[in-house]
Amino acid sequence: MPFSHHSHSGQFCPGHAKDSLEEIIQLAISKKFHTFCLTEHMPRHEEDFYPEELETNTTLTSHIANEAAYFAEATRLRAKYASQIQILIGFEIDWIRPASRTLIEDSLSRHPFEFFMGSVHHTLTIPIDYDRALYETARERAGGSDAQLFEAYFDEQLDMLQQLRPVVVGHFDLIRLKSDDPERSFTLWPRVWEKILRNLDFVAAYGGLLEVNSAALRKGMSEPYPKGEICKEFLARGGRFCLSDDSHGLDQVGLNFHRVVPFLEQAGISTMHYLALGEADSGGEKVDPRFPRTQIKSVALAEVKEMPFWAP
Repeated sequence: MPFSHHSHSGQFCPGHAKDSLEEIIQLAISKKFHTFCLTEHMPRHEEDFYPEELETNTTLTSHIANEAAYFAEATRLRAKYASQIQILIGFEIDWIRPASRTLIEDSLSRHPFEFFMGSVHHTLTIPIDYDRALYETARERAGGSDAQLFEAYFDEQLDMLQQLRPVVVGHFDLIRLKSDDPERSFTLWPRVWEKILRNLDFVAAYGGLLEVNSAALRKGMSEPYPKGEICKEFLARGGRFCLSDDSHGLDQVGLNFHRVVPFLEQAGISTMHYLALGEADSGGEKVDPRFPRTQIKSVALAEVKEMPFWAP
């Protein structure tokens, strides 16, 4: 797809991604992307650092400095390439515990970000997508089963949604990545499925976008995040979708988008949405007073399929 609402660079997400932000934007331009959103990770408390961060002199202070450098460079690059691509500058949140909200609000106060990606990467404060060992630790803390951990994940996701109402909800069902069977239907766990539907109801009610995230495909799964069964339920609730590659380097920009189109068609999704910047009379829908210039616009999937992105 010629849109992505979720991306990272090695320059500002070291140890987790690769390549410079400018190289990634240049590649998106060469691939004829229409809109490319920048969403480096927010600062985290030191108790939540990943193993590679603990091996260096990383601190919350250095995270905040990195965020400032990211915003400055993103602003420079957007101006430099303004005639070639539409860029929005946001960040991806980490909802870990109630104190996460303070960190998120601090980021919003420091820089005029244009949106944030509402994501959950931890359950019961333990990373659930980093590796299998940490996933198993979280599962034991939840009670010992995948179903119990999934219930805890979707409860914490609801807390994030209710407190923050993110314009875009990131990889809605990320919890399945390291589970025993990532392909298993959520409907086989009635209590889990009930919580999923509850969360979809909430997102649809406030008008948030659910990203269709192709990263699940490069990680070996047969469907993007979220699974088709979730997309169909969100669509039935009047829910709206945007597109993301969740790229962490040059080799992942636009990766597997050709596989996303038939997935969307099979799910019955015929209209896609994307973020844009504009004034009140520029034709988009204003969605959040925190981001006064950010709008949601729509485009037919049939029209998307004719865009220059797909040209050989």
